[in-house]
Amino acid sequence: MVRVRFARGLLAAGMLVSVAACAGERAASGAPAAVERPVAAVTTQPPSDKLTKLLEQPLPNVKGKTFTSAIVDFPPGARAAPHRHGQAFVYAYVLEGSVRSRLDDEPVKTFRKGENWVEPPGSHHVLADNASRTEPAKLLVVFISDSGEQIKVDD
Repeated sequence: MVRVRFARGLLAAGMLVSVAACAGERAASGAPAAVERPVAAVTTQPPSDKLTKLLEQPLPNVKGKTFTSAIVDFPPGARAAPHRHGQAFVYAYVLEGSVRSRLDDEPVKTFRKGENWVEPPGSHHVLADNASRTEPAKLLVVFISDSGEQIKVDD
């Protein structure tokens, strides 16, 4: 018998196998009795987001600042690691699907296709995930950062 249980993106599979009792127990029919014993449990991590830079260019009229645009793809059930964007000002626009987001100690918010938000410099993005387990989500993200600074640093 196989039992499969889904729990918040983690798949836990416990397989139970019928085996003859080692002590020679017999069922009422005289056949060896069967007992169930756990054999294995498997867990998988949810998929991660993928950031693809589209354009990175120094701002000609703002010395020391760089404009970067990127697409962030979230497969179904994907979750980004908690991260920061340094001192960058960040603008995010939902192109597809729905994304749940939480900055610092603010409440969790869900943004749907056509909605957007900004992240002030120094923010801690503690939650960013695809709100759907079956449909992909996609963001257009724009960063105005200090030139040479990484635009995303995972915790």
